[in-house]
Amino acid sequence: MQHHVNSIERSKDGQQAQALRIRPRWRMPVLKTVYYLLMVVFLVFYMLPFWGTVMTSFKTNSEVMTSTPITPPSRWTLEGYASAMEKLGLPLMTSLLITLFGAAGSVFLGSVCAYALSKWRFKLNNVFFIALVAATYLPFQAILIPLLQNINALDLYDNVWGLVMVHSIFGMPMCTVMMRGYYADVPDALIKQAMIDGNGMWRIYRKVVLPNTKIATITVFVFQCTSIWNEMLFALVLGGYDSKPATIALNELAGTMAAEFNVQMAGSLILALPVLVLYIFMGKYLISGQMSGAVTAS
Repeated sequence: MQHHVNSIERSKDGQQAQALRIRPRWRMPVLKTVYYLLMVVFLVFYMLPFWGTVMTSFKTNSEVMTSTPITPPSRWTLEGYASAMEKLGLPLMTSLLITLFGAAGSVFLGSVCAYALSKWRFKLNNVFFIALVAATYLPFQAILIPLLQNINALDLYDNVWGLVMVHSIFGMPMCTVMMRGYYADVPDALIKQAMIDGNGMWRIYRKVVLPNTKIATITVFVFQCTSIWNEMLFALVLGGYDSKPATIALNELAGTMAAEFNVQMAGSLILALPVLVLYIFMGKYLISGQMSGAVTAS
């Protein structure tokens, strides 16, 4: 009886094992097919607006009104790009200036704060860091009126350097939060050895900390460049004609009486190009920085 029961159990186990061996043979190709079909559908759905933007930018304004956005132009033309560059030329240079100096300033201030908070303990260290973290969640709309009053008092309204200062200061908390984790991974033994060798706080920062956190610095710098390049609120409130960045100029392309959609789409692509180029050349550093942060978080 016991032998019969054991044989039945073995046969069941054999059937289950055989089912497990057979099931993937027909299920896996089906699952892969469904997976790739879903990916293709989502890719088309995601890229369709971009395709419409590109196609519209190469059309004449009259053809835009008589065709769908995703239809290729019957006659390819660069009229939209020429018109967009006439209106975006100077604002693009202004945006480039604000972005580079604003990102450099915020990264420098953030790195100094992160260095102090991670390697130099002082009274109320954690309280200061919590205040910085809270500042990253503060909506900028809440401080626009006092900020505008201060900018006016400093005679920096409608001034490129006023916007650079604002982006440097208000980008500092986020840079500090992002860089503190990287700086905390720098071995304390290196700091102590540098102190034994007679190096001061700033020399240790320049000779030890910065060279060992290049990837973190580049990652945060690219993040800040993207944020400042696409920013519109500060430029709209604190800037004017002389300090108008490309985001404001692009918004003005909409017009008041008639809309030239080909010019608007061309301007959008021109505005997106610098950020795209930045990510292409800095992509490997961003991936390295993200992987380093993942290892740190684990």
